[in-house]
Amino acid sequence: MNIILLGPPGAGKGTQARILMETRGMTQLSTGDMLRDARTSGTEMGKKVAAVMDAGKLVTDEIVIGLIEEKLGAGGAPGYIFDGFPRTLAQADALGALLEKLGLPLDAVIEMQVDDEALIQRITARSTCGSCGEVYNDITKPIPADGICPNCGGTEFKRRADDNEDSLKTRLLAYYKQTSPLIGYYYAKGKLSAVDGLQDMHAVAVAIEKVLDA
Repeated sequence: MNIILLGPPGAGKGTQARILMETRGMTQLSTGDMLRDARTSGTEMGKKVAAVMDAGKLVTDEIVIGLIEEKLGAGGAPGYIFDGFPRTLAQADALGALLEKLGLPLDAVIEMQVDDEALIQRITARSTCGSCGEVYNDITKPIPADGICPNCGGTEFKRRADDNEDSLKTRLLAYYKQTSPLIGYYYAKGKLSAVDGLQDMHAVAVAIEKVLDA
């Protein structure tokens, strides 16, 4: 089963991807992670990525699709979660063509719907464990009183520099301009389902499971 998680920054796509990895054994394909891994891999594609990034340029869609093709071609997973890709209609077309070429289905596209103001409140209160990346929130999931991450035992926590209201509004605007057209694109293809992304993360996970099991 191959799925796409859609939603604005901070909607919880990464958290839900990790849950699906644990419960279904799926593999998360995060563009950022793939680029970082490729840069140090020593492969021909990795050398291309390193050259582009070292030059301070944006990595092209062609390179990203090449990295995804490498991952999909390796196989070994019962399914893939596309997180952070596609972001544009052109990327959606390219991904569709790649999946068709490899004979792989796109089973579902799940839009994690959120209210902008509530999302801003959520993100400006979040922090992560510096060791394992576990996400905490001052309101809904505060850092333990002893200052120790129960997930890994780490004691350093950090906030992203751009997790502030002004930066978030800029990122949301970019999302709505570039990525929100994908909602209509996948709806027209009969692939789109929506869940309330502002629920407790376990409730969101249950809602996603219902979509995938339908």
